[in-house]
Amino acid sequence: MTQTTDAKYLEIFPSWLRTLGDDAKALSKLVATDAPETSRRFVAAGLNYIFKSLDLIPDGIDDLGFLDDAFVVRVAARFAAAEGMSDATITRLAEEAASVEEFLGVDFPRLEAYVRGLLKGAARGRTVDDIIGDDGIRSSFVNEVEGWGTQYAQPSFTRDPKTLIKLRAFLSAKLP
Repeated sequence: MTQTTDAKYLEIFPSWLRTLGDDAKALSKLVATDAPETSRRFVAAGLNYIFKSLDLIPDGIDDLGFLDDAFVVRVAARFAAAEGMSDATITRLAEEAASVEEFLGVDFPRLEAYVRGLLKGAARGRTVDDIIGDDGIRSSFVNEVEGWGTQYAQPSFTRDPKTLIKLRAFLSAKLP
């Protein structure tokens, strides 16, 4: 990546960290809509990943871990939009996925495959099937996402190109 491109990400990524809680709350409302089921599944998978990630993020790398969440949510939104979900938050996040694709380059297809795999994943004892198929679990999930989004505090983000190197290395090591 060039310094100009890296400078762009050093501006974009902190804003994604700032809005992550609000984005999650907005997306949680879409899980219970009449949008196409496949779209709702992608939204649920992306949001469920946040909780999986929370349980795995070691102390000291909150900025990288939450950026990972922001990336997953954007890719999930892109998939949801492609499956017919139409909403201002979905549209914005789906468009922002282009920056994730540009940032990750050749590793982006690995992230896409990972996000698709989240449809079969589970976090905190609930699967996407549980969230979509059970009104009680879905309601509890939406409440949990909204509670998390309200309490979420933006982690610090060092606007240094070394942070982007660490982020790429973190994702490269994490992605299958």
